[in-house]
Amino acid sequence: MNKAFVREPERLADYCPRCGSQGQPVSTETLQAYLPDALRKNVSDPANFCPSPKCEVAYFDAFERIVLAADLSQPAYPKDPDAPICACFGLTRQDIEQDVREGVVTRVKAIIAKANSPEARCASMAANSCSCVAYVQKYYMQCRAAKDDARGRD
Repeated sequence: MNKAFVREPERLADYCPRCGSQGQPVSTETLQAYLPDALRKNVSDPANFCPSPKCEVAYFDAFERIVLAADLSQPAYPKDPDAPICACFGLTRQDIEQDVREGVVTRVKAIIAKANSPEARCASMAANSCSCVAYVQKYYMQCRAAKDDARGRD
């Protein structure tokens, strides 16, 4: 077949060399914030964040070079469940759990508004260079489902 009529594949996503999860491209700012200088040279730009909470790899590049979550200069969610879900504003899982216990969405709504504001610094503060909104919403829904399940058993 004539190559003029064959569509070239778009850039394939990079996958974590340890767990196979699809990586999330990260900015240079993120790498500078999370990697000590000695480890910064271990991965090249562009690099990816492995979003799997169970995988020990935090960052990897196209050459399958890795940096482990244990070697980061600060804790990163979801690698460390005790790290703030929102790195910019410090929202934690405990804050979301408190909203669910109280039957309100005060903290969750406030963080979503802040995350969508110019004050958010996701490119440099979030380990995956992305807004925390998806993580916040997912964890809130998990907590609500667990509360509903517990109530259904009573």
